[in-house]
Amino acid sequence: MRFVPHTSGDVQLMLERIGVASVDELLEQVPASLRARAAINLPLGLSEREVAGRLGELAAANSPLCSFQGAGAYRHFVPAAVSELMKRSEFATAYTPYQPEVSQGTLQVAFEFQTYVAALCGLDVANSSMYDGASAFAESLLMALRISRKRERLLLSAGIHPEYLAVARSYLSGYGRGVIEEIPLGSDGRSDLDALEAALDEDVAAVCTGYPNVLGVIDDLASASRLAKRVKALSISVSCEALALALLRSPGSCGADIAVAEGQSLGLPLSYGGPGVGLFAAGRDKVRQMPGRLVGETVDEKGRRGYVLTLATREQHIRREKATSNICTNQGLAALCVTVYLGLAGRLGLRALAEENTRKAHRLAQRLQSEAGLAPAFSGPFFNEFAIRMPGGMPWFERAVAAGVIPGVRLEAIAPQRPEWRDLLLITATECTGEADIDKLLRCLTHAEAA
Repeated sequence: MRFVPHTSGDVQLMLERIGVASVDELLEQVPASLRARAAINLPLGLSEREVAGRLGELAAANSPLCSFQGAGAYRHFVPAAVSELMKRSEFATAYTPYQPEVSQGTLQVAFEFQTYVAALCGLDVANSSMYDGASAFAESLLMALRISRKRERLLLSAGIHPEYLAVARSYLSGYGRGVIEEIPLGSDGRSDLDALEAALDEDVAAVCTGYPNVLGVIDDLASASRLAKRVKALSISVSCEALALALLRSPGSCGADIAVAEGQSLGLPLSYGGPGVGLFAAGRDKVRQMPGRLVGETVDEKGRRGYVLTLATREQHIRREKATSNICTNQGLAALCVTVYLGLAGRLGLRALAEENTRKAHRLAQRLQSEAGLAPAFSGPFFNEFAIRMPGGMPWFERAVAAGVIPGVRLEAIAPQRPEWRDLLLITATECTGEADIDKLLRCLTHAEAA
């Protein structure tokens, strides 16, 4: 967003209107000792050429890293058109408008976003985005409890991202309802369906399955959904990597009643951890209990197409414990990026990209096994990431990073409560992963064996 500072004339005019002679006089109520400490000692400004040169020097000091990190945040190529369209002045605010008649362009984008998400998830309706995948997941549990009313148990697969589970527990701690129970994973890295079946009864509100899960494994969502429906519980799918939904059977076709996902992969850069964007879709019969904003398409009295906020009032979202959701806005700019990205890729382009991710990840797994003797730790199918037993432990990992290679994500770092994952390394490959990157990783592994 452009920064246009006040001119000295602007400042003088404002001071005259306020009725003071100077900025110092305006601030004289602040103790002098504090005003002295607040002074900013900035150097003199530089010319544009000098600034460009200085920034080039700083950039040259960076050490390039070859990264195989994933676990919920993924390095994908983002076309330049995404950021260029996002910077248009019409999209300068991320807030959902309360006067839709003067915000048709913003609402049209939100409507198109909802349409894309609903298609990706294979469900009837989607909202206009949420804060991120973790908050969308937590809100799906609250929605399940509202729908089930008297049911209290929530069966969550141990393969759901640990940070998502932590956010869900935080939400429920102040909600007054809901008991979380974890379903263990089998040796293939997928939810133990026998354990799930044994845990089901008439008090279960929802069964939640990672799709793919935090180990990168594609869980058996269809079977979990069938078991949930035996006791009339809701089936919820949770995806950290939304791009996988372009290739897998959609959650809706697998029997999921609610699908949530982190949409960062669809047009958002990593940006040091945020922002993300939460995707949330459900069946038409559950739309009245959906959190967040819904944009609908209609016509006016002259038959002209228009967009409106629908099926909820602002007050519905701010009634504390009685609210459908306490999220009163959405990630407007992030959702705009997702909309532009999906519009550019199209259905076939997105599927081709997902297929490329799968090929890259399986190529990486094959080379690790054939050249370093490291097979995936779990036999379940995977999309673009998989876990291996980390050779050489932390000393090897730290040496690899020092050599310019981040081999992946140590699952112990994001799930310290799971000792069985202590030596697991989650490795990710996307369309941005090249053969040269894989060569570097294999050289690090060769050195680990020599050590």
